[in-house]
Amino acid sequence: MEISNLNYFLDPSKRVYWIFVLSSIIIALIYLLLNPKHRKLNFSKALWLHPSALLDYYYFFISAIIKLMIILPIVIGAKEVALKVNQLLISLFGFTRVYSFSYLEVMLMFTFSLFVFSDFTRYWLHRLMHNITWLWEFHKVHHSAKVLNPLTFYRVHPVENLLFGFRYSLSAGLVSGVFFYLFGSLINVYDILGVNVISYIFILLGSNLRHSHIPLSYLSVIENILISPRQHQIHHSRDHSNYNFGGFLAIWDKIFGTLAESKNVGTIKIGIQNKQMKNYKSILNIIFFPFISIYKKSIKSLH
Repeated sequence: MEISNLNYFLDPSKRVYWIFVLSSIIIALIYLLLNPKHRKLNFSKALWLHPSALLDYYYFFISAIIKLMIILPIVIGAKEVALKVNQLLISLFGFTRVYSFSYLEVMLMFTFSLFVFSDFTRYWLHRLMHNITWLWEFHKVHHSAKVLNPLTFYRVHPVENLLFGFRYSLSAGLVSGVFFYLFGSLINVYDILGVNVISYIFILLGSNLRHSHIPLSYLSVIENILISPRQHQIHHSRDHSNYNFGGFLAIWDKIFGTLAESKNVGTIKIGIQNKQMKNYKSILNIIFFPFISIYKKSIKSLH
């Protein structure tokens, strides 16, 4: 188990793994070389030492203790879910195996299925975090960042961490259980350093820039398939937070009507309404205010 979030910089399964950070820096520098008008902001102390950014840095380390003490002991593992799914399928349909695919084909299908189904469930949980009132109170913590930096990715309330932990275990466990039932020991994942190869490539290509002020957009045809850094920045804006819920893929937003392409959105203002910002200016606020807000709204609804 993790003792410190410093391990995140050495863990390939984390967004801020040093190779991912380095690749994002290289992409950012190339972008700034070609777009000099964005240099001043991205190299300014006003951005990197903004109170919101400083809170991100502090919370990044505090969240390690929270995850170690609360989240990890509660969340069920994907392996346990996979075993239960496999047992359920055997009880319903009997023991079976599919032998018409090679080991290579099964690996490719399994790797692709894990990635796509995980991204699909991430889209829907993210969307529900916005559309269900009490869930939005927790997710609002993430959107309370007034400026963006790669560590804003970890500005997440423990309740949301818990929900996304269960989401991953259930989605990965379900896919793994079905594939284990059908193919047995043939299942395996194409990975790089233990990370699904598809996820690894997407993160390597600048996922950390999503939480940044590098407005890197893609061609329209690509933004209908993949979420660009600019599209996620649009999602963090006050007026467009109900668009671009996708993790890696934009196809879910396209299918379900929540897609906003970069070309259709002009200047954006990051964060939530000013009157709400004051509720998220400290670590204690981040952790406890959502509960207070839910309680107050519950009492108000009873009258």
